[in-house]
Amino acid sequence: MKSEQVRVGILGVSGYTGAELVRLVAGHPRLELAWVSAKQSAGARLGEVLPSARGIAGLAELVIEPFEPSDAGAVAARAEVVFTALPHAASARAGAALFAAGTRVVDLSADFRLRDAAAYEAWYGPHPAKELLASAVYGQPELHREELAGARLIAAPGCYPTSAILALAPLLMRQLVEASPLIIDAKSGVSGAGKTPTAASHLPEVAEGMRAYKVAGTHRHIPEIEQELSRAAGHDLRVVFTPHLAPMTRGILATAYAQARPGVSAEQCRAAARELFAGGLVSVLDEGQEPDTLHVRGSARAHLAYSLDERTGTIVARSAIDNLARGASAQAIQALNVSLGFDDALGLPEVGLFP
Repeated sequence: MKSEQVRVGILGVSGYTGAELVRLVAGHPRLELAWVSAKQSAGARLGEVLPSARGIAGLAELVIEPFEPSDAGAVAARAEVVFTALPHAASARAGAALFAAGTRVVDLSADFRLRDAAAYEAWYGPHPAKELLASAVYGQPELHREELAGARLIAAPGCYPTSAILALAPLLMRQLVEASPLIIDAKSGVSGAGKTPTAASHLPEVAEGMRAYKVAGTHRHIPEIEQELSRAAGHDLRVVFTPHLAPMTRGILATAYAQARPGVSAEQCRAAARELFAGGLVSVLDEGQEPDTLHVRGSARAHLAYSLDERTGTIVARSAIDNLARGASAQAIQALNVSLGFDDALGLPEVGLFP
């Protein structure tokens, strides 16, 4: 980009990931929020829809505009980059139009994450822009850094996949664990269900309990996890993934189980992860330290830990992230940073909100 400030837009600004993008873009020294859109809030000012933006010059007064794919050319004249945070299929249609108009697109839906169109359609239904799947780059900088350089269509990873892939990829890349079985137990805060209220995400329904959902291979994030872990392992693999809804607003704690190869120690696992993630936004904790969602709340960082159950020969890998930050909007900006030649952490919060 030639300009000192990169003008960005957010499509779907009224949702949780859209709101998180506003917070992070506002604190970024090289990004300028130039355009915002949301179907349900069109015509309102951003400060009216997002109370946290009230009183902030340049943010609160932004008018939320409607968007149709036919408007892509006009948007491209105002924003060099657009984050698309819409439901699947709708995000693909908007992203395809913006991409064709010359805009760099960072998509936060699932629409461009899967390389295989047939896999996408098996889990999500017809893809409106499958011809672009080959052009999209999976936006996890630690694993796709070279591909991200200069990328114009970035698929921001999902929150659950981020937590699982960060924990297991270094072990599979170094062949420290067997590729089967891989069991992932993950617990997410309720904001992962989105802003539209349902009985399942209503405070009285979740505040005093915890439940699994979409069990036995039915969660849509499974093919994304398997795609990236297969890439790390160098061959196809399958995972058992069980998500849980936890009585908190933000955060994911994932615990993954894998069979250690003979002679492998927990320290070898920590060393492999530290080497892979050196200098980045992933912290590998020392023995005896535990990842905690509270410690990464609001942060772009991930915290990992590894232990060996010597009795069963099982490596227990743990990962803590903020599902809206590292699991969505902060990682999307991190990927954009890499695509633009900026440092990964530029403009991103690294210290979590505590307590």
